[in-house]
Amino acid sequence: MFGGSSCDYSNKVVLITGGTRGIGAVTAQTYLNAGAKVIVTGRTPPDSLPAVGDARAEFMALDLADVAGIATVFDEIAARHGRLDVLINNAGGTPHVPAATSSPRLIEGVVRLNLVAPFWAAQKANAIMQEQEGGGVILFVASVSGLRPSPGTAAYGAAKAGIINLVQSLALEWAPRVRVVSVTPGLVHTESALYHYGGDEGLAAVARTIPLQRMAKPDDIAQACLYLTSPNASYVTGANLVVHGGGEAPAYLAAAASVAT
Repeated sequence: MFGGSSCDYSNKVVLITGGTRGIGAVTAQTYLNAGAKVIVTGRTPPDSLPAVGDARAEFMALDLADVAGIATVFDEIAARHGRLDVLINNAGGTPHVPAATSSPRLIEGVVRLNLVAPFWAAQKANAIMQEQEGGGVILFVASVSGLRPSPGTAAYGAAKAGIINLVQSLALEWAPRVRVVSVTPGLVHTESALYHYGGDEGLAAVARTIPLQRMAKPDDIAQACLYLTSPNASYVTGANLVVHGGGEAPAYLAAAASVAT
C-alpha cells in the first residue's frame, strides 16, 4: 500500500531570505498558498507582499552582512511565533566581474553573502528547530554555477559549490531532528533575464540549448522547494536537487555539428 503524501503547511512557520522579489517572492507565494505562515526578509520593504485572502507574508528587514541582525531576526521569530519549521536560504547574487580584476573586497563580499551569511542563518534556525517537536528543514538555494565553470562570477560559483558541500556536512551533524537540503536552479527566467541574456532573441536562443527547450520559471524552483521541505521528502537529507531542464549540452556537440554541415 502506498503511504500518504502532504504539502499542507497549515500552522507551519516558513522564513525565506530574499523573499521579496524573483524566485524568493514566488516561493513565498507558493508556501502561502499551501497554508504556511510566511516571513520574508530583504534590505528594504517591497511595494507589495505575497498574500492569500486575508493571509499576508510578514516582512522583516535584514542585511545579511549584519551578524547581529541575523540573530535578531531569528530571536524575533521565536518570540512572535514560538517556532520555525522551514528556513529557505534564498538570498544571494553577484555582479559580473572578471576574476583577474576582482578586488579582495568584492571577493570577500560575494563569499560572505552567498556562503557565510546563509551558514549563520542556518545555525540560528537549527538552534530553534532542535528544541521543538518535529524538528525542521533548512533548504539552501544553490546554483549550477557551483557545479560547472562560472566565468565572470568566479567567487559566486565557488561560494555556491561551498553551499552544496555544506549541505552534506550540516545534514550529518544536525540529523535526525533537522533535515538539510539544497535546490540547484539552472537558467531561470526572472525579471533580470531580459537584460542578462540580451532581450527576447537572446532568451529564445538560450532556451534552444536546454533539453526541455525553455528556461526555468521561478515557480519550477518554488515547487521543488515545497516538495523538499514537506513530509513527502521526509527521508531526504544531505541531497542536492538539480532543477535545470536537463542541463547544458557540451560545447563540443555544437562544434562538431558545425563542421559536419
